[in-house]
Amino acid sequence: MSTPTAYMQPEPPQRSGLLTALVAGALIALVAANIYLYVQVQDVRTQLAGMQEKMMNELSNLRDTSAVSTNAQMRHIETLKEELAAARTQAASSANQAKVEANAHAEQIRKQLEAEQAQVQKQMTSQITDVAQSASAANAKIADVSTDVGTVKTQVSATQQELQKTIADLKSTKGDLGVQSGLIATNASELEALKKLGERNYIDIKLAKTKKPQRFGDVQLQLEKIDPKKNAYTVLIWADDKKVEKKDKSANEPVQFYVAKGGHIPYELVINTVNKKPEEIVGYLSTPKVEGTH
Repeated sequence: MSTPTAYMQPEPPQRSGLLTALVAGALIALVAANIYLYVQVQDVRTQLAGMQEKMMNELSNLRDTSAVSTNAQMRHIETLKEELAAARTQAASSANQAKVEANAHAEQIRKQLEAEQAQVQKQMTSQITDVAQSASAANAKIADVSTDVGTVKTQVSATQQELQKTIADLKSTKGDLGVQSGLIATNASELEALKKLGERNYIDIKLAKTKKPQRFGDVQLQLEKIDPKKNAYTVLIWADDKKVEKKDKSANEPVQFYVAKGGHIPYELVINTVNKKPEEIVGYLSTPKVEGTH
């Protein structure tokens, strides 16, 4: 077993400002959620404005079409009224056969006038119905959009509450080098919460027992042995072309080591599960967010 280098075993200072980082992370998540909600609301407002403009244009076109059609019909009706009056006048001044013919002509004009008036009434009723249906469809769309906004708000609120609850459940402990560790995730949901906080980089680890080391980020790991009964394992770590053995480590224990570019902030390997079949360990590798100086 090789002896760890100066980068592998310095005596680092205690980390500070953990609470500030957590509050900042939670605020960032909240701001991001509010921005997402603001964008959704702006999109809804744009859709509503477009729908209102379209409906107003349709109403204006219907009014223009109706006005032209109605004016034409009214002019025709006025002409028929004039012809009817003239026919009646002629009938009143005619005698015998001429009077009968004049009355028949007047009756024909009367029936045509009633038909024209009925047609105008039908067209106006149809146009009013079309406008009412367009307004009803627009109101239904507005109601759907309002429901979507409410759903987005509910989802954002639920996500924030779940994240806050998960963060509150996380624990902090000292690592195997005696350095106070950050928050430790013991399952997938807690790890996801740590990733959202964004305080450090997190790499998922699933390491089987093999003859060659496997690379995760800028380090290599090799599983030497496991003890499922004690929930323990032994792993070899290669960093900066150096190798160090971490022997008989327990699940959820922060296994700390130093890498040159990390400076005085340690890398941490946290294994949550030690499996017997297949022989493997599952957890994550946590590295500093901002690289330190050598």
